[in-house]
Amino acid sequence: MSDLITLKGITWNHSRGFTPMTATAQRFSELNPNVNITWEKRSLQQFADLSIQQLAERYDLLVIDHPWAGFAAKTGSILPFDKYLSAEYLADQEQNTVGHSYESYNYDGHQWALAIDAATPVAASRPDLLEHHGLSLPKTYDDLLAMAKKGLAAFPVIPIDSLMTFYTFCCSLGEDPCQQDDTVISEATGIQALQLYRELAKHIDPACFNRNPIQTYEAMTLGDDIAYCPFAYGYSNYSRNGYARKLLHFHDMVTLDGKTNLRSSLGGTGLAVSVNCQHVDIAMRYAKFVASPACQAGLYTDNGGQPGHLSAWTDEHTNAITHNYFANTLPALQRAYLRPRYFGHMFFQDHAGDVVRDYLMQGGDERAVLRQLDDLYLQSKQKVQA
Repeated sequence: MSDLITLKGITWNHSRGFTPMTATAQRFSELNPNVNITWEKRSLQQFADLSIQQLAERYDLLVIDHPWAGFAAKTGSILPFDKYLSAEYLADQEQNTVGHSYESYNYDGHQWALAIDAATPVAASRPDLLEHHGLSLPKTYDDLLAMAKKGLAAFPVIPIDSLMTFYTFCCSLGEDPCQQDDTVISEATGIQALQLYRELAKHIDPACFNRNPIQTYEAMTLGDDIAYCPFAYGYSNYSRNGYARKLLHFHDMVTLDGKTNLRSSLGGTGLAVSVNCQHVDIAMRYAKFVASPACQAGLYTDNGGQPGHLSAWTDEHTNAITHNYFANTLPALQRAYLRPRYFGHMFFQDHAGDVVRDYLMQGGDERAVLRQLDDLYLQSKQKVQA
């Protein structure tokens, strides 16, 4: 066993993030007996906050968020897949992307991760509670507001989710954020987005302001007070029999105008290889295995994963075991907004959510909120030249 190759990976602490990686590592080791891959996990907040440069010093394999792509390109902390995998393989990944998932890890002409997981905010419901209250799924913002006023709706409002939902309202009003060099969003759109968002937030349990999507879904399934969540990053785990106390069904989101569904911000995760990895060829083979169509629609999804390959989202098996989670939410993924990924944007993302959340909780002058966001945006841009 002296020639045993060991690789160490870091992912995030949820059944969607950890379990499929350990399952794929186990199977890869069975197919390659001289390779041992171990996975460690970090909290969802650490997953969003910790620098991939620090992690790349300690781990061979990293599951990362796509807003780190610009940072990766500037620091060279992870390896570009286009230098190691065939053009044919990457072309299949690109052609079978879920929304902008593949593109989200491409920066400065290189592919910094493979999109093994795809997600965006979608709607979730407790069908049993809707039936109990004699309600149907809301179709419009006004329907949603009426449900919230009954105390039956909830959504995550920690800082990062506050920012992502602010983006959702901006995009749904017809203007994508961060398209200008010095302004996050136009005053007219920004004010309307903030006001729509706060009107809804006034009618939810204050506990929502301290919940992320996972905690929201746990509250929905452990208790019997929340019948509907209008927007939170989707987790197919909760739509699987036996995972939680009660089953959730997932759907596309409501419309603002009765015509066009809300447009949310792309999430998901990618698998990256550290520049410090001593066995790059093996690490690349493992990444190729995990992102392959067969693994994505089979082993990966069967073990709690939420795949990044389009064929898995349209697969009969994956939809059968998730009460059509993938088919029902795919339209939201396909139109999801791709966030900025330049080097300094993580600074903006880390701080802007606090500004939005404070406004949602306390109210205030929308123009002042937008000025604060613009100030943070300009500071993040300056970090590009730092």
